[in-house]
Amino acid sequence: MANLIEHKRAHFDYEFLEHFEAGLQLFGTEVKSLREHRGKLEGAHITVRGGEAFLMNAEIPPYQAQNTVGKYDPTRNRKLLLTKKELTKLASAEEKAGLTLVPLSMYNKGRVIKLRFVVARGKKKGDKRQAIKKREALRDIAREVKRGVEKISKHLR
Repeated sequence: MANLIEHKRAHFDYEFLEHFEAGLQLFGTEVKSLREHRGKLEGAHITVRGGEAFLMNAEIPPYQAQNTVGKYDPTRNRKLLLTKKELTKLASAEEKAGLTLVPLSMYNKGRVIKLRFVVARGKKKGDKRQAIKKREALRDIAREVKRGVEKISKHLR
């Protein structure tokens, strides 16, 4: 299960509530392009319309630009393959105020390419700052613990 592409900024911008996994309807050239780790999920989102879920604004460039069919759109909408139960759950989550469906990564699962996405709530600036402070505090504590262990091990020798 190697990640082909991922949305790295999502962890900073959103608070994750629930994780999902879905298959994708892709062209063969898109699969080849993804296997070369070409593509972007930044700015992409998932929408549920008419009982179907779609990945919107995800950019997958053509595998070979010179061999691409004339009117290939790299940011076209791609259908997600989900069960009806998952679709109803996602539709109700999408309707709630403040919640959105954010793609995290595309990866191989055997020979199939899957999309990992989450139901998420956007973080405010203060939340982001608080997360940074917490991360720095944990890093400082880990550094001090490591120094203490090194001092103790020197005395035991």
